[in-house]
Amino acid sequence: MTAGNAKPYRSRNKNEIARRAAADIPEGWYVNLGIGLPTLVADHIPPDREVVLHSENGILGMGPVPTAEEVDPWLINAGKENVTLVEGASLFHHADSFAMIRGGHLDLCVLGAYEVAQNGDLANWTTSFNDRVPAVGGAMDLSVGARNVWVMTSHTTKDGQPKLVERCNYPLTASSAVTRIYTDLAVLDVSPTGFLVIDMVEGLTREMLQGLTAAPLRYA
Repeated sequence: MTAGNAKPYRSRNKNEIARRAAADIPEGWYVNLGIGLPTLVADHIPPDREVVLHSENGILGMGPVPTAEEVDPWLINAGKENVTLVEGASLFHHADSFAMIRGGHLDLCVLGAYEVAQNGDLANWTTSFNDRVPAVGGAMDLSVGARNVWVMTSHTTKDGQPKLVERCNYPLTASSAVTRIYTDLAVLDVSPTGFLVIDMVEGLTREMLQGLTAAPLRYA
C-alpha cells in the first residue's frame, strides 16, 4: 500500500484488543475466556486487580499463558492449550464446571464470533472440519449462563465483509446474548436501540466505521 492510499488509522492488533477488554473487567469478577482470541485476555489482567478465570473443562484460577519453561502438559484449557494456575486455583469435574455456568455463577464470558447482530444475537459455531474444537463447544451454555457476554473479533472478515450486522446469516449460538463487542477498530455496546459506539481507534471517522458495519451505529 502506498502513502497515497494508506489508511488514516491503525487497527488494534490481537493483544491490544485483549488489553482493552481486560481493562474493563471489574474487580472480583468470575470470567470464562472462550477459545481463540479471548484467551489472550489472561495475559493482560491488571496486576492489582483480582479476576478469577474459569475454563469449562474444570478450572477456576487460570493464569497467563505459560512460557516454554512453565508448560505442564497436564494443564490445559477447553481449547487444549497449555495454561498456568494462580495461587488458590482449583480443579474439578467438567460436570461441576457446567453446573457453575448453567447456574448463573459466572459474571462474564468472553467469546469469539463470526457475526453479532444489532440485537445481541451471536453466531460463533466453528466451521473447521478438523477435530481440534467441537462445533459449538460450551458456547451455547456460556452465552446464556453468564451474566454478561462480551465478544472479541475483527470488525470485518478477511475479505472485508462486516461481522456486525442487522441480522445474523450464520446459525445462531444464542439470541440476544451479547452485551459488548471489542473489535480491532472500536468498542461497542449492544443497546436496546442497536450498536452504541463507546470508542474508536485514533484516525478512524464515524463514516469509515459505518461503512465497515452492516447495521446502523449510534455514538456514546
